[in-house]
Amino acid sequence: MSDVTIYTTRVCAYCFAAKRLLGARKIAYEEIDVSGDAEKRAWLVEVTGGRKTVPQIFIRGESIGGYDELAALDKSGKLAAMLESA
Repeated sequence: MSDVTIYTTRVCAYCFAAKRLLGARKIAYEEIDVSGDAEKRAWLVEVTGGRKTVPQIFIRGESIGGYDELAALDKSGKLAAMLESA
């Protein structure tokens, strides 16, 4: 199982951008497509504190937000640090 899980839909530019960033950094991730899955989308809203957009990205089970938050973590160097720490 990967340390990074990304919840996506099929037609989401930010989802593609997040996957591209993770791929460029050679960070393995598990992708879960929630397209058409109302139950899984409702669960995501609940566990993310009300966020209704995708992607929703989790690192080691902790919600970090979406693409903007992922990019900010990467830019600051915190993304690599989060994934290095055990």
